[in-house]
Amino acid sequence: MNEFKPKLFSVMKNYSGSQLVKDIIAGIIVAIIALPLSIALAIASGVGPEAGIYTAIVAGFIVSLLGGSRVQIAGPTAAFATIVAGIVMKDGREGLMIATIMAGIILIIMGICRFGSLLKYIPDPITTGFTAGIAVTLFIGQIKDFTGIVYQNGEKPIETGEKVMALIKNAVTLNWQAVMVGAIALVILIVWPIFFKKIPGSFIAVIVTAVIVEVFHLDVNTIGKQFADIPAGLPPFSVDFSMFTFENIRGQLSNAVTIAFLAGVESLLSAVVADSMIGSKHRPNAELVAQGLGNMASACFGGIPATGAIARTAANIKNGGKTPIAGMVHAVTLLIVVVFLMPYAKLIPMPCIAAILFQVAYNMSGWRRFVKLVKSSPKSDIVVLLITFALTVIFDLVVAIEVGVLLAAVLFMKRMSEVTQVEGWKDFDPENDPDSIDLRVLPEHTLVYEISGPMFFASAGKILQISPKEDTKALVLRMRSVSTIDATAMKNLELLSEDCQNRGVQLIMSHVNEQPMKVIRKAGFYDKLGEENFCAHIDDALARAQKIVTSARK
Repeated sequence: MNEFKPKLFSVMKNYSGSQLVKDIIAGIIVAIIALPLSIALAIASGVGPEAGIYTAIVAGFIVSLLGGSRVQIAGPTAAFATIVAGIVMKDGREGLMIATIMAGIILIIMGICRFGSLLKYIPDPITTGFTAGIAVTLFIGQIKDFTGIVYQNGEKPIETGEKVMALIKNAVTLNWQAVMVGAIALVILIVWPIFFKKIPGSFIAVIVTAVIVEVFHLDVNTIGKQFADIPAGLPPFSVDFSMFTFENIRGQLSNAVTIAFLAGVESLLSAVVADSMIGSKHRPNAELVAQGLGNMASACFGGIPATGAIARTAANIKNGGKTPIAGMVHAVTLLIVVVFLMPYAKLIPMPCIAAILFQVAYNMSGWRRFVKLVKSSPKSDIVVLLITFALTVIFDLVVAIEVGVLLAAVLFMKRMSEVTQVEGWKDFDPENDPDSIDLRVLPEHTLVYEISGPMFFASAGKILQISPKEDTKALVLRMRSVSTIDATAMKNLELLSEDCQNRGVQLIMSHVNEQPMKVIRKAGFYDKLGEENFCAHIDDALARAQKIVTSARK
């Protein structure tokens, strides 16, 4: 059960006062970074700015308290923005709450079932493709606020293509004052970190642009103008259990699976990155359980889906955070902001929020990795990458992940089936053919086929390509290179045995490995073929074949 033990309980054994000071400082700095990001991501998700902070507080605290990583910082991330926005637009906050709570339950089940180590098998082209696609949709979604464009006809576009068309239609409403404020924010975000690394550029950009808009009375949309009623105080518990009807649960199942999948992948990816930075090793299943509990609690307190945030986790480490205490301090600091400083958040200009999200989209796009994959990967991987990317941008992440995983699985099976070979031996005399050192002289009326590679449904048909000759008395299958066999291959093996029996040919198995032997025994094929026809070595199999041929002559 140690794999489910929260890291907090492990690190507290040798905890010191000096580390407490470092964790508190790191937690406060991360909270300063998380404040504008949480607000920005909440707005991009189609909910109120307070929802982002609630998420960082509730999910951030629970994940740090119960998680399997020493330094993971959880909260809202850009990966969820487009998904959440689509759910809110179609099904409202109620639908989002149902989907998030269901996703939390799925994450907990994944952790209990020890799926933490399985998520690493998601193909890189899929994760790279949908991450780049999310970055593009996030960028396009923020153009409206950055430019101050107003949708004159009351459009509420959901899909990326609809947003592009709406922007083009309403381009005449572009607000140059908003563009100027956004440009100032972008310059600060890019230039500030070059000279000052301790204080995050996003925090400075928020303060500077808010002061400019307020002092010069610019006609620029702010959080206060767009969201008139921003509540201050503790996050309220707001769950109506009557909405969990069978119909609602069924309607949100695909969204819940997508949220759980993405939360699991991003959290464990963030934890792996953190491990490499601090020389530690996280507990993936404990992390999944904590992420599940964090998401459920976030939804119950008016938040949105949360996951491990790579940028905030890295900032935590760089500023001295080494234990989960830093993440808990980060959550408590944000709670203090909500209770006492929330009215000041109304002054933040929307173009500044858009500029912050532009930078987030650029950083998460992974365009260098994308280009490298296109240049150096096999064609099949490039196809998966581009299709996943295109589907994420054109449709949504749910479709992209479903099609991407299915396509990757089909291509993988195709590759594996190409690897599997069934080749017949030729009867060579080693004395006359020095190149056939590894081959034996075959007994008369004997065929030997060597099978190489895994025998599963995609390659099982090759077994049926084996055909004894008219004078064949013994057929040897050499299986030393077969690591695994599935039910379809087992069925075809039985069909081959029946064909041999009808032709008066004895089937002999040579060097059957552990997994195939278990399947063969379980299917009853071992007893049916007979123990004497399973040989440990090819020489034993050929000796058995010689005995059968000799008996047939008599």
